Amino acid sequence: QVQLVESGGDLVQPGGSLRLSCAASGFTFRNSAMRWYRQAPGKEREFVARITSAGDSTNYADSVKGRFTISRDNAKNTVYLQMNGLKPEDTAVYYCNTIQWTDNYWGQGTQVTVSS
Repeated sequence: QVQLVESGGDLVQPGGSLRLSCAASGFTFRNSAMRWYRQAPGKEREFVARITSAGDSTNYADSVKGRFTISRDNAKNTVYLQMNGLKPEDTAVYYCNTIQWTDNYWGQGTQVTVSS
């Protein structure tokens, strides 16, 4: 079955950096686009970034453009989110996502807290 396991979340000061990882299994990772979403307390889950199966195209939410970078390693079945210039408003649980046929799959999430 499809499994997505996020890691790398932490408490970081404003302006700091983190790299999140999502280890995938149970599907053909190299053929699948991957996404990151986030959900802040009291808010709806929102799109953060997407990367194509080959890693040759990416797109980002306006709120993170120029600060976050999504990448992938198809040999390791892992997708990453490099986050630089973190702001308090980036505080959220970050989720990895894939769509297989018509089904959405999510990991358990990893907490990112940006605070001084």
